[in-house]
This record gives sequence, C-alpha cells and structure tokens, in this order.
Amino acid sequence: MSALSPELLDRIRSRAAGYDRDNAFFAEDLDELRAAGYLAPRSLLETARDQRRLAAYAPATALGINMHLVWVGVARVLHDRGDTSLDWVLADAAAGELFAFGNSEAGNDLVLWDSLTSAERVDGGFAFTGTKIFTSLAPAWTRLGIFGKQTAGEGAESGPRLVHGFLRRATPVTPIDGVETLDDWDTLGMRATQSNTTKLDGAVVADADVSRFLPVGPNADPFVFGIFSNFLLLIGSVYAGIADRALELAVEAARRRTSLKNGGAAYSQDPDIRWRLADAALALDGLRPELEGLASDVDTLTDHGADWFRHLTGAKHRATEAARTVVDQAMRVAGGGGYRSSSELARLQRDVLAGIYHPSDTESVHSTVAGALLGPL
Repeated sequence: MSALSPELLDRIRSRAAGYDRDNAFFAEDLDELRAAGYLAPRSLLETARDQRRLAAYAPATALGINMHLVWVGVARVLHDRGDTSLDWVLADAAAGELFAFGNSEAGNDLVLWDSLTSAERVDGGFAFTGTKIFTSLAPAWTRLGIFGKQTAGEGAESGPRLVHGFLRRATPVTPIDGVETLDDWDTLGMRATQSNTTKLDGAVVADADVSRFLPVGPNADPFVFGIFSNFLLLIGSVYAGIADRALELAVEAARRRTSLKNGGAAYSQDPDIRWRLADAALALDGLRPELEGLASDVDTLTDHGADWFRHLTGAKHRATEAARTVVDQAMRVAGGGGYRSSSELARLQRDVLAGIYHPSDTESVHSTVAGALLGPL
C-alpha cells in the first residue's frame, strides 16, 4: 500500500515552488515522508510507481529521495539473491536513517568502473580522499555511500581494486573528520535536492561498513546490478512523473485557452493542438509497461543475462528523452503563459533537463547497445 496519501501529495506540491524559488532543501517534505514510512524498504515495482506519483507533485523532492531509495533497493536486491551483507541497510532505512549517494566524480565518465578517489588502508578501515559531486540529500543524510580506488596495501597486492562503503553520522549536523560539504548547489532546475559537492580528505569508512571490493572495470557483480537496476529504473520513473504532470497541465491549458481565429472556441477543439497532445501522450504511454515490467523482473529475479544492462540503460534513456518531448509539447500548448517564471510548466521544463546528466548518458547508452549487438571495439 502506498504511503503517499492525496493529502500528503497536495502538501508536498504546495511547497515545491517555494523550495525552487529559494534554492532550499525539501526539509518539510522529508520530515513528512519519513513519518509516513516512505523511507522503509519495499519492492522495486512499488517504489517505482510511487516515485512516479511523487515526481508529478514535486520533481526535486522525488529526485532527492531517489538516492536513498536506490541504496535501500541495492540491499533488497542482494537479500533477495541470498546475500545478507547489506541487511543492516534495510534495518537502518526502516528505522528512519537517510542514505545518500556519493559516487559521482567530475571527469569520471567510467562511473562505477573506476574512481578518481583514493582508498587507503588504515587501522580499522579505509581512508577516502577525493571529491564527490551531485551528492543529493547533502544537508540531511546520516549514511553516505561512497567508493574509491585502492592501489597499494593489504588486498591490493595483485593490482588496484575498488572499495565501496558507507560513512556514518549520528545526525545531519554531526561533523565527520575529513568530510566537507560545500554550499555550491545553484542550478537551473532540481534545486531542492541540494546536491552539494562533498570533499573527502582522509574520511574513514570502518571495516564493518565496507560493502564491496570489486575489480577495476566492468563487471556483473550483484552489488553493481543492484545499483544499476534501482538507479536507472527509479530515475526513469521520476522523469516519467514529470511528463505525467506536464501533460495534465497541457490538457488544462487547451481547455482553458480560447482562439479568436476560431470564433472563441477552446484550443481543445483545434485539430493541431489535439494532434500535439495526442503525440505527447503516445510518447508517454510506452514508459509505464517498460519501467514497471523491468522493475517487476528485478523483484522476481528474472534472468535477462547479458541483456540486463542494455534493457536498463535503454529504459532510462527512453524515459528521460520522452519526458523532455512531452514537456516541450506541453509548453507549446500552454502558450506564452507557460514561459513565465511563476509557471509550474516553466519549472518542469527546467527540472526535466536534468535527466540528460544522470548516468547513463546518451553516449554511454548507445555504446552499451552497440556492444550488445556487435561486441566490443
């Protein structure tokens, strides 16, 4: 059963414009979502459906909370496949702890296959030094998932390896040695996520909180599969939710606007406008079966073999590109009023652009599909 009541969603929508205008974190939304049990583990299918609903009311809130839900989803994927190493993540999430995603690095287009952050073996854990960008939930996390590359020391005798783990803080304002959060989030859209840069300077992840040692380069470890499947399908669901709302606003505009050229008839009676709205709906209609079908396949342990990454990256790509198309069509239907900064559609137009920056980007998606079809270069 969804934790998103109509009343909760309406309150969340009422705050979205203010967060965007003030470039402020969605603190009140987070408090209400936590109280409603939204941070707790659920199936990927249920989560994807709710994230799409939430994004239609407040895209930046949905995108920010996505990062917590990804880590919970990774732990669930592992548990369902007999690996209990991250069951503590499920327990912490159920207790209200907030997980954030601290993997992205400027200049690292290999994403999870390598890292520019160093991971050095120290007594009792690993010390991480590097810069992480787009750390959504930066003002509020209590658990931060990070990774870096170990090039020497115990465990790296045979060559470099990637070390994944979690930093902990008791409260969002508890200082951690070697961790600095910059106040540098001033973007075109998705402003309420407050995805500030995180600088690591010898920040220590305890041995007990190390989640994986993986080789440098592509691999199909269940941990990696969990990240890809949850991240890509939940990202796609957020942008599908933006498109849902944009289409809804476009229909309202078509019914409200009138045409002097057509004798005062509503634009909803204009064949060109009707075609434009139908075209947007056709682009949107294909997203639900794909996103929900793949989410269900993750939940039920369906084996797509080597095609999994092609399916997942393709689903995210199609969702974000379709969402951009739908919002663009909605802006055209709404007319000049949609171009005002106070317009919800204008905010959706800014928010939807962020979809092109999330992994996997368009170039990576096409490379993945080409590799599946033709083999490696």
